Amino acid sequence: MAETNKLKVFNDPIYGFIGTPNELIFNLIGHPYFQRLRRISQMGMSYLVYPGAHHTRFHHALGAMHLMTKAIQILRIKQIEISEEEETGLLCTILLHDIGHGPFSHALEGFIIPHKNHEQLSLEFMQFLNREFKGGLDTAIAIFKGEYPKPFMNQLVSSQLDMDRLDYLKRDSFYSGVTEGNINSERLISMLNVVDGHLVVEEKGIYAVEKFLMARRFMYWQVYLHKTGLVAEQLLIRIMKRAREILVSGDTLQGSQSLLLFLKQDEMGRFDDSLLQNFALLDDTDVLGALKAWQFHSDFVLSKMCGMLLNRNLLHVKIKNKPIDSEKLEQKLKEVMEKFNISETQAAYFVFHGEISNKAYNEKHQSINILKKNGKVTDVLKESDQLSLKALSKNVIKYYSCYPKEAV
Repeated sequence: MAETNKLKVFNDPIYGFIGTPNELIFNLIGHPYFQRLRRISQMGMSYLVYPGAHHTRFHHALGAMHLMTKAIQILRIKQIEISEEEETGLLCTILLHDIGHGPFSHALEGFIIPHKNHEQLSLEFMQFLNREFKGGLDTAIAIFKGEYPKPFMNQLVSSQLDMDRLDYLKRDSFYSGVTEGNINSERLISMLNVVDGHLVVEEKGIYAVEKFLMARRFMYWQVYLHKTGLVAEQLLIRIMKRAREILVSGDTLQGSQSLLLFLKQDEMGRFDDSLLQNFALLDDTDVLGALKAWQFHSDFVLSKMCGMLLNRNLLHVKIKNKPIDSEKLEQKLKEVMEKFNISETQAAYFVFHGEISNKAYNEKHQSINILKKNGKVTDVLKESDQLSLKALSKNVIKYYSCYPKEAV
């Protein structure tokens, strides 16, 4: 990649103009591994519910980096020491924090490469890029891994009030049109401070924190865990599972070389640079191209599910507060077997159940601490007068069942 002193400005619909602070950031953004994020959907299959939700991980990464620059400015004004090297480390970390996402983001996480989540893959990418950039990401990697001696820097990247969440809530709310998820990220950032090396929010910012946590709850139940998006992602997972079964059995499928490489094996061997480079070739277009080809495959299960997803003729889904009645689901399974004249194993691709959960605030994991005027630091739950906020710290579980509309 050619070295250049030219710096770029991106016009973002959320924040306006976003600049590239230095040449390292500029070159990271221009790297093929980062450019790939232009082809990774930020919200998975949510565009089947919210037509505007076609933004990408590329948008989000730039937005989170922009918020990090604002956070650094605010903390420096408050006499928190952040060197130029640490600033670059923070910006590189937040820029690359999601680079390990695969096609359709969370939808296929843990399937394409078993036992590796996107955070682990992001670290693999960062370590690879660090070798290419001759150690330029040493500080960024230490911050990302939580090993840097200033804990607040990791908390700015990964905590319950980090630049990642502040961007994706505001951005996803904007593109989906769900106004309940909109937050005042500038207000929250202006209230940040550091005490004993840890990130805190000044007391006068507590109402902004309450609004942020409520918005997060709304977005999870109304958008991220929306029943239509849920069943679409479940269909996508089952399509890939069926494709893997067909390939492992010795049959052939059309598809990109990289996609077929990962589908042909249930378990990955040692993770190395070669595997990482093949993963870096995968994006949404590989999956969509495969679905368009597989909808005409001779295997009924595969072709039927691909057609459902491509044409948005999805399975019927019910969400309840109590566990699903297994006898009723068993009856639906038998009806599907009769309707489609398929085996029980095949019918199980169309009739299934599961559970979803949401905990908007976890007081036991990197809690959001409030800095009171007297200098005391306490958890946001203790300071909030909102009873609803305390309810957000409880894990809510819901149960879903899916089955074909026309068969039942």
